[in-house]
Amino acid sequence: MTGTPLTIAASLGLLLMLASCGSSPASHFYRLTPGSGALGSEQQPSLGVGPIEIPEFLNRSALVYSRGDNRLEVSGTDLWGEPLAQGVQRILGLNLAQLLNTQNLSYFPWDSRHPPEYGVRVSVLDLDADERKATLTADWVLFHPATGDVISKRISQYTKPLQAGSFAPSNLPPAYSALLYQLSETIAVEIREEQRKSANDQGGP
Repeated sequence: MTGTPLTIAASLGLLLMLASCGSSPASHFYRLTPGSGALGSEQQPSLGVGPIEIPEFLNRSALVYSRGDNRLEVSGTDLWGEPLAQGVQRILGLNLAQLLNTQNLSYFPWDSRHPPEYGVRVSVLDLDADERKATLTADWVLFHPATGDVISKRISQYTKPLQAGSFAPSNLPPAYSALLYQLSETIAVEIREEQRKSANDQGGP
């Protein structure tokens, strides 16, 4: 028995839908990675990292990058393996623990009864890439969590050249990781300087 035209059309539509699902490209998942230094071995200084803020256009699972002027490309298959703000917080903490040789690390929100000696808040203003370079712009604050006193507040910008003619979304996670390491180095220098000042003040008359 032959089917009606409506039945045949519905069957063909279902077959086409199943075929398209079966041929969908595979998704690729990426993460940010810390620097290659050894983990810290001391308990000082005690560090608290967070909160981390990112722009709303980056607050998604897909990788986002520039494609000329004000246009953004949202990848359909290249995805973050964790929320980006969480990844930035994790990597900054690991980098700072390496650079400052400490294992005394906590992430926001930490125990208010036992606050760390130094806290770092970061607002990512821009994290982007185009055919030529990757860029990180961050507004960050170094402060004493116990008192809320601000030690330093800055806006820092870093760039990393990308190989010309070979742009691919897979280039972005390692480039962004390198940029976050540069930011970590800047913050670590500021903490070391504050430690030196504190030591001089305590040893002064």
